[in-house]
Amino acid sequence: MNTDTIKLRRSRTDRMVAGVCGGIANMFNIDAALVRILLVAATLLGFGTGAVLYVIAWLIVPEA
Repeated sequence: MNTDTIKLRRSRTDRMVAGVCGGIANMFNIDAALVRILLVAATLLGFGTGAVLYVIAWLIVPEA
């Protein structure tokens, strides 16, 4: 089994609400602010789709 696999986990340190954006940023090695901006854009332009996806990820993705 490969121990270097990338797993999505909610961040405990880089969080504003639940740590979903921080976890995504850690997984892709990018800035969490960029992920948050993309989430807000998806929420506004997608008629709330970004917010729904965030809540689903909050419920499903385990915490680090």
